[in-house]
Amino acid sequence: MTHPRVTATYEIETAFPLSQAAETMAGEQSTGTFVRVPGETDALREAHAARVEELTELGEAAEPSLPGSGTPKDWDGKRRRARVRLSWPVSNMGLSLPNLLATINGNLSELKAFSGLRLIDVTLPPEFLTRYQGPQFGVPGTRELAGVYDRPIIGTIIKPSVGMSPEATAAQVKTLVEAGIDFIKDDELQADGPHCPFDARISAVMRVINDHAERTGKKVMFAANLTGEIDEMLARHDHVVAEGGTCIMASMNSIGLPAMKMLRAHSQLPIHGHRNGWGMLGRSPAIGMSYIAFQKLWRLAGIDHTHVNGIDNKFCESNESVIASARECLTPMFPAPHKGCEIMPVFSSGQSAKQAAPTYAALGSVDCMFAAGGGIMAHPGGPAAGVRALQQAWEAAVAGIPVERAANDAPELKAALGAFGA
Repeated sequence: MTHPRVTATYEIETAFPLSQAAETMAGEQSTGTFVRVPGETDALREAHAARVEELTELGEAAEPSLPGSGTPKDWDGKRRRARVRLSWPVSNMGLSLPNLLATINGNLSELKAFSGLRLIDVTLPPEFLTRYQGPQFGVPGTRELAGVYDRPIIGTIIKPSVGMSPEATAAQVKTLVEAGIDFIKDDELQADGPHCPFDARISAVMRVINDHAERTGKKVMFAANLTGEIDEMLARHDHVVAEGGTCIMASMNSIGLPAMKMLRAHSQLPIHGHRNGWGMLGRSPAIGMSYIAFQKLWRLAGIDHTHVNGIDNKFCESNESVIASARECLTPMFPAPHKGCEIMPVFSSGQSAKQAAPTYAALGSVDCMFAAGGGIMAHPGGPAAGVRALQQAWEAAVAGIPVERAANDAPELKAALGAFGA
């Protein structure tokens, strides 16, 4: 009988012999302590100790990447980098995402033996699907609710982030829905402040969206930021449903995996998972975790969309990292016939018509949200021209037509390239 195992891949930096360092990791996150203890029998270790499945040297580091690391007594003066893959029996942590996280990303980063240790990827057995639901809507369900097929869902965000009243927010939404936008989201900073209470904001916004839908047949998706305590989030979800909304949003790092699992079990709507705070985990190449690993946990917990940053973005993330994250969102987590838990990647952060072609070329799919703030609102022809320019840019990208050539027959796109750079 094969017992299911979890595997996790890391990149490490250490002054200690690599095999010794890898075994230190395995022991720390399973049965071991710094000395053998009573009760730690050979049978127990055989059944529950983490295994080193792979160890590949990657080169040397001239200086320690993190402070506080130690060196062995017989140190040869070299710090080596390596890729390490560990595995654990599922029986160690059970089918539990919180306890899985404690296993694969617990005390490891504090170990003195390492001057760098970063979680790169995690692979879970499909047994986790017996406890976690994964996304309820994913790509096809989101497309159906938004009424957008065969192209990216064009989106934007309410700005200013905070300070506007419910009525002012609704007025901005009115401008955007009349411009032809597909998707609008609250800023993650806009939640339930006294100047803009959640219930009043969503009621005001949905009056505009519902009225537009009755007149045009197009119901714009609005991601309402309901982040809060668990009871607050469930009640806010119910208010969005009562008002006819089609999406909710939660800040993943703020609420945690158990709260997301509960929200998913309760929700009748797609969950827009906002990744704010991930930079604290992901920015350093020496510590934290990659977004490849991070997003898998949240997909299993039940989100339907998540941000992946954007090509040539305003933040520090490289284009290669952005595209790898986006591709991973669309890649099944589990083999058929199990549920793959694919979700919609959301490109954002300084995006405009100029990024459509490189995004499509790198992603190879139109299954994404493409969100632009200034790229829509600051278009010289106004928001409607901004939305149309993005649609034109994506049409050209899919058709394989250079954007500058396409702009000759698309005045909105031409103006966008002039305003935001060719």
